[in-house]
Amino acid sequence: MSNRVRELRMMQAFCNFIRSNLRNSMQITLKRLSSPRKDGHLVLLFNGDAFPEKLFSKSELAFIRAERKADKKFIAVNQYSRMIYLQQMDKEEKALHVRLENARKSGATMFTRLHAAKHEELTVHSVLDAAIVLAYAEGLVLGGYQFLKYRSGKKKEEHTVKALYLDVKGLSDKDVQRQNILNEAVFKARDLVNEPQSFLNATEFGRQFTHMGKAAGFKVQVLNKAKIKQLRMGGLLAVNLGSPQPPTFTIMEWKPKNAVNKKPYVLVGKGVVYDTGGMSLKPTPNSMDYMKCDMGGGATVGGTLFALAKAKIPVHVIGLVPATDNRPDGDAYVPGDVITMMSGKTVEVLNTDAEGRLILADALHYAKRYQPELVMEFSTLTGAAAAAIGPQGIVCMGDVDEKTRRALHEAGNMVYERLAEFPFWEEYDELIKSDLADIKNVGGPSAGAITAGRFLNHFVDYPYMHFDIAAPAFSKSNDSYRGKNGTGVGVRLMFEYFRTIAG
Repeated sequence: MSNRVRELRMMQAFCNFIRSNLRNSMQITLKRLSSPRKDGHLVLLFNGDAFPEKLFSKSELAFIRAERKADKKFIAVNQYSRMIYLQQMDKEEKALHVRLENARKSGATMFTRLHAAKHEELTVHSVLDAAIVLAYAEGLVLGGYQFLKYRSGKKKEEHTVKALYLDVKGLSDKDVQRQNILNEAVFKARDLVNEPQSFLNATEFGRQFTHMGKAAGFKVQVLNKAKIKQLRMGGLLAVNLGSPQPPTFTIMEWKPKNAVNKKPYVLVGKGVVYDTGGMSLKPTPNSMDYMKCDMGGGATVGGTLFALAKAKIPVHVIGLVPATDNRPDGDAYVPGDVITMMSGKTVEVLNTDAEGRLILADALHYAKRYQPELVMEFSTLTGAAAAAIGPQGIVCMGDVDEKTRRALHEAGNMVYERLAEFPFWEEYDELIKSDLADIKNVGGPSAGAITAGRFLNHFVDYPYMHFDIAAPAFSKSNDSYRGKNGTGVGVRLMFEYFRTIAG
């Protein structure tokens, strides 16, 4: 056996070992209580004076009153056998979506306290609306996400919190189960974004979707390079030219028998597992060093399918993820090239760092075969979108009816993945006209996020919404329950949207 063969086998064995250890964060489990617990650590959520005073001695009540008089919103009472935490919540004059978001943030802050105190369990008791309590629990669980797979001392770093018991009227077992599933889906999306390209190449990306499909109950088909060539996906093949790794095209489908829609919804996600910029090379500091996250749109699509299928939401949804890395090897495509897309349209490449729209264009054309009700595409597409609104929301644009537009915005508000809609006027098409081909892959110095969206619009013939998640998909500093690094943005938005459609 040659040394090269031995090396390859050892590498494969190592990859199989790593793949078998993919659970990167222990998820805190939510559990509904049918009757109040009399022991264990407790957090009381209240507004006004509505907290159970019978739990406290006279001296403890005097301490609580003094703290509240000093306008303390969080109070800790040590009863030696247990801790009781009191959390003052927003009063109802604030909009519901704002109160829900503040509850999530309070929950995330509570997690840091539980982690520091090494608590294993906590009971949340409240007479407030069940939605507020569930949002608090959601923030606490998501705030507890950790990615420790590559940390040699991860056993010491793992948090101790295992379960959160919810004692609140109006909360059903189904509500709690759905929240557990959604939390797990967000974790899976975050895991994918946080994985380095040394593990998560395009082939492994497709393999992970296959694992998720088996776990949640949706169908997965991963097309290899030969099939991609047969389909003449010129955009995906061109971007892949400089890579030693083959591309993949993953098709996921959740089709329950009781689906409320006759025509499927299609989700498309950008799957650039690593982006050097190609021949239009990116700088490394504060740019290329974060580009393992350029498949965040694909992670959103996979996480959404996982949540919908595992929660058995009665909506027929298909997910498409074209995947490759973008590298400047000797065979790489270069500025000035003209490529023919799957649709037959020709594209003049002026910047190889505008590669995401090339692979997405083939996926959007492929989606036509489903005659979809609506196509929604997620991608870390442009720095222009990030510069325009920062990580506080998602830039979106498209051509849908007013009912759909309103439902998407409402879903975004409820989960606080808010949508900032940009104009989608035809006049922007003038900026991507090419002298050499049908269109070019970049516009001018202005409206970069919009011209990227208009480029993609050339490959659709159905209702279409484009979501540019370049800013919120990856956080370079800790952001409450969204955490640091991969955020899993878009999964909660889509789950809320489809859950509402399903009724």
